[in-house]
Amino acid sequence: MSDNGVNSQSQNTTSTVWQIVGRLVTAAIVLAITAFFTPGFSISNFWALAAAAIVLTIIDYLIVKFTGLHASAFGKGFVGFVLSAVVLYVTQYFVAGYTISWIAAIIGAIVYGVVDYFLPGEQAM
Repeated sequence: MSDNGVNSQSQNTTSTVWQIVGRLVTAAIVLAITAFFTPGFSISNFWALAAAAIVLTIIDYLIVKFTGLHASAFGKGFVGFVLSAVVLYVTQYFVAGYTISWIAAIIGAIVYGVVDYFLPGEQAM
């Protein structure tokens, strides 16, 4: 009996780790596409992209944890759109090589939402 409990707990932990890794990879891909298509938004190199994906994921997680709101341009209405733009903008203060203007953050929130909508996979953590 106790063996099944240990295996179940181990599988849940492994599943959670893979969900987090999947979320980070998806965030990096979506962020790279968004930066490419958004004027005024630049990411200088791969490491800045990876760091920005980590920061975006952490900020999004903290917002969901403390407010219950998900920073997504689609599905959460105006509040989600504004949160998405603010999160994109604030990330530049934590990541060197990541620059974005306010206008680019607003456009980027739209692009990020569209790209995130079309990528397959569950985004919830």
